[in-house]
Amino acid sequence: MTSVYDDNNIFAKILRREIPCQSVYEDDYVLAFRDIAPKAPVHILVIPKGRYISVADFGAQATADEITAFWRAVAKIANDMELPAGGFRTIANTGLHGGQEVPHFHVHLLGGRALGPMLAQAA
Repeated sequence: MTSVYDDNNIFAKILRREIPCQSVYEDDYVLAFRDIAPKAPVHILVIPKGRYISVADFGAQATADEITAFWRAVAKIANDMELPAGGFRTIANTGLHGGQEVPHFHVHLLGGRALGPMLAQAA
């Protein structure tokens, strides 16, 4: 994964409204929308509006206001989707080995059914 933000990544294009999304939440710092290839009945992507590549980049470079707003938005969206009642998973993939596909920090909120084991068994 590169250490330079790519302004042409799909989430940057969504933030610029060049690509539509099914938004479920938005404020000054955060945009959240339904995943186009959901892995659970509820699969929401939560992204900061700032130019951050990964959770490591976000944690190191974001302002306190951005960090607070992001994690409060994650909690609000989970509550709005009624995920805490049955349980849910929050995932932030980072880098090649972590399975990150889009080089813009994002969190997956998944729920609505039992999700099974955290990781596939190693060979």
